[in-house]
Amino acid sequence: MKGQNKLFFAIIIGLIFGVVAGGVVHLAYPDYAEDFSGTIKLLGTVFIRLVQMIIAPLVFTTLVVGIAKMSDIRMIGRVGVKAMLWFITASLVSLMIGLVLVNWLEPGHVTKLPLQDAAAASEIVSNSKGFSLEDFVKHIIPKSLFEAFATNEVLQIVVFSVMFGVALANMGEAYTKSVINILDVIAHAILKMVGYIMWVAPFGVFGAIAAVVATNGFEIFKVYAIYLRDFFFALGILWLVMCVVGYFILGNRLFELLRRIKEPLLIAFSTTSSEAVFPKLVEELERFGCNNRIVSFILPLGYSFNLDGSMMYMTFASIFIAQIYGVEMTVGQQVIMLLVLMLTSKGIAGVPRASLVIIVATCGMFNIPVEGIALILPIDHFCDMGRSMTNVLGNALATSAVSKWEGQLEDGHGEM
Repeated sequence: MKGQNKLFFAIIIGLIFGVVAGGVVHLAYPDYAEDFSGTIKLLGTVFIRLVQMIIAPLVFTTLVVGIAKMSDIRMIGRVGVKAMLWFITASLVSLMIGLVLVNWLEPGHVTKLPLQDAAAASEIVSNSKGFSLEDFVKHIIPKSLFEAFATNEVLQIVVFSVMFGVALANMGEAYTKSVINILDVIAHAILKMVGYIMWVAPFGVFGAIAAVVATNGFEIFKVYAIYLRDFFFALGILWLVMCVVGYFILGNRLFELLRRIKEPLLIAFSTTSSEAVFPKLVEELERFGCNNRIVSFILPLGYSFNLDGSMMYMTFASIFIAQIYGVEMTVGQQVIMLLVLMLTSKGIAGVPRASLVIIVATCGMFNIPVEGIALILPIDHFCDMGRSMTNVLGNALATSAVSKWEGQLEDGHGEM
């Protein structure tokens, strides 16, 4: 408990010092802000890359071992069905909450934002072109496991790992015991590395926050105050819904779960990367009492199919852009947009700035000016803090809920 609390407070200190350092540079040395930002954010880059380094092998080993140890193949199917039902339901609820609240709050109607230079969005607009069913299939099915490893394509690694794990489970223990034991040792060694890497987190948080504050200053919060206020209010509603559902399933243990994952939540919020906390989340969910086989099976799937915060953000941002440009959309069109987002978002999970790419693609389909993405680019970092944190909570709840439904949620153990 002491070690975890020390890390938690170290991250908080890094966050505070990052804001202070970035603010000082922005106010006192504005001419050096860009150079400072480019240098200091390397601390965040180092932390993110250290985590990304172990994502692929961790997903592969834990998922294969988890499935291979499930001698009952029917259990794999049962757990998978429960997980996907949760993911689909949670995604639809998240999208719907975003749709309802953006229409009610109408941030695009009450704010007077200067139209940004569309060139700022040119890279994202170009990346969104050509999205098709073929791209969706290619993104899911790997043509090479090594390519998927090299590019950290979590969804492709999941597909291969599931097939490989099922194959091992069907071969019999006499043939596969040594292979499973080796992969299990590798998985535990990687989890051991997590403890070392997490102590770099405070420096990563410091660098990431200092860079964005030095460049944008505090004025950005004033310019986009209404949009940020409404978006985080919507996130608060989503959190309330998820926690209520979690309480009905987990009871008072929901509060223990929230205590367990406070560090992953804070790191995701500070670094805007839910991927960065994947290894730590695996460790904390197992300490919470979730079955390690279920954790290693569901959590990687959740990182591709259960991005609740990103889901809500996509409807919120898309309708916001339509409101800014005065594009009127009927209820029917908005429902269709919701379903389109539901499907297309699954095709590019793990792609950098995936939410923005999907928003651009969706806006183009509904004749909303895609250049409007430039309006939210300056504050996407801050919105990404909230949605990354929400994605972590959603995946933690999904894993805990399925473990409970399977009767394999034990009392917590280990440090807190």
